[in-house]
Amino acid sequence: MLNDGDMPPLQMLVVFESSARHLSFTGAARELGTTQPAISQQVKALEAFLGVMLFRRVYRGVELTDEGHILLKTTQSSFSEIRKTISFIRNKRDTPRLNVATDFAFAAYWLMPRLPEFRRLYPNVEIRLHTSQSNADVALQDIDLAIVFSDGVHKGLVTEKLFEEEVFPVCSPRLLAEYGPFATLEDLTQAPLLKLHAQPDEKWMVWERLFAQHNAAWSPAQTMMEFDNYTLLVQAAIAGQGVALGWSALLDDMLNNQLLVAFPEFKTQSSNGYFSAVPPAKVEDLTVQLFKEWLHQLC
Repeated sequence: MLNDGDMPPLQMLVVFESSARHLSFTGAARELGTTQPAISQQVKALEAFLGVMLFRRVYRGVELTDEGHILLKTTQSSFSEIRKTISFIRNKRDTPRLNVATDFAFAAYWLMPRLPEFRRLYPNVEIRLHTSQSNADVALQDIDLAIVFSDGVHKGLVTEKLFEEEVFPVCSPRLLAEYGPFATLEDLTQAPLLKLHAQPDEKWMVWERLFAQHNAAWSPAQTMMEFDNYTLLVQAAIAGQGVALGWSALLDDMLNNQLLVAFPEFKTQSSNGYFSAVPPAKVEDLTVQLFKEWLHQLC
């Protein structure tokens, strides 16, 4: 640990660095807005502090000693780091930063395609997106705003619904041509089915519940391929590996581009859905309010 006696005053180092860079006390005085005698006095005081000569006085100027070269390299490197740090701190103060957390599926299929518009409208807001596989992971994040799939009940968070759950079967055009047409839900069970694995406390719609709500017999003819990641399930459906349950808000682009075919006649809805969730301490934050209002305007 340095004591005060181990370091010369910072001003001495500033004067030295300028004098060494210009190889001129007069040039340093001009840069620092002082006089040549004042610069010379500061340099002499620094040399006395260190007990070595830093400059050799030559005709019409000065040149550095070996010790002077070493100190110049160190002071320039240190001043450069200080300038970078100060710039970072000032920019951090001036740039609003927003930590947003959500699950992989919502980030990939809904939020990411729309974020460029928010950045165009509010280019000074820095967005940091944290994605997790489940809502439990999201809740543990140090975030300003979360977008979670749930029933809206989250202790310690202020929630507001973005959109309700609307689910229907989807598959690729190729799989439809091979196994279709699907006139009834029972017809779907003759095709390979893809399943999203949900933890007991998660609210995702599952095949068994969809069939029960339509009073249809649940008796799949083949074993199901199961995924713990919705984005992988969707990619498997696009690749023609089976029929999946699709959440309408997350599949608009794929349906519009005819990568997937939907069967809305078999859809089901629930009071679950995606909610914005904000810690109470962040509710009045202007940047959080701005992003939250933008989100809800799109839903």
